Amino acid sequence: MSTRKKRKVIAGNWKMNMTPSEAKELISGIYSRIKGKKGCDVVVCVPFVDIPVAAAATKGTIIKLGAQNVHFEQKGAYTGEISASMLKECGVQYVIVGHSERREYFGETDETVNKRAKAALEAGLNVIICVGEKLEEREAGITGEVVSRQTKLALQDIPVTMMQNVIIAYEPVWAIGTGKTASNEDADEVCGIIRAVVSGKYGKSVARGLVIQYGGSMNAKNCEGLLAMNNIDGGLIGGASLKPDDFAVIVNAAQ
Repeated sequence: MSTRKKRKVIAGNWKMNMTPSEAKELISGIYSRIKGKKGCDVVVCVPFVDIPVAAAATKGTIIKLGAQNVHFEQKGAYTGEISASMLKECGVQYVIVGHSERREYFGETDETVNKRAKAALEAGLNVIICVGEKLEEREAGITGEVVSRQTKLALQDIPVTMMQNVIIAYEPVWAIGTGKTASNEDADEVCGIIRAVVSGKYGKSVARGLVIQYGGSMNAKNCEGLLAMNNIDGGLIGGASLKPDDFAVIVNAAQ
């Protein structure tokens, strides 16, 4: 299978932040700082209520629109959930599934992550699948085992033809929102493990073309070193994505 030419992807995960009016202002601030930069793809993953405003604010810019979750059914009695077709019609192009906070606080499992990913891909969305170990798992020396299992289960029954729309984000749970980050070498090693799993399932060509992001508190200070690693093709950015100056530094580092 031939794969697209790989570009780094910097995606901001705003989490539960920004009202619609604040979202419009933030996107404007980001765009003014990265306008003309074409060396990587830039995505903002916004709360559901911000999607209409964000769709309008990103139109005609280099910034692409993402959501933070998606349900695995097309419609039905699932109060509070959003379907892939709803997102697609609103102009969303990317969606995050399996974020560590969804797993930790809202009962996400490897099975539901896989179902959400398949539903999004079938609707034509690009999917950012998150995997990563907890602190106790890292201390027990089973990081590779945990991340390999999560990756395999997340990709179960996803055909090779859809892999061009898959991004995997390595998110060490112990680094999310703590200010801690894996060393450049440690992050690269785990991203290499993910790539090896994909190679074993889909072949070397697909694995080489896969975008693997680092999502463990990448910021303006540590981004350059992380993005220089062989197996790190971008970042899933949390807190720094809410600061236009910092987010622009990360985008520039990915050029």
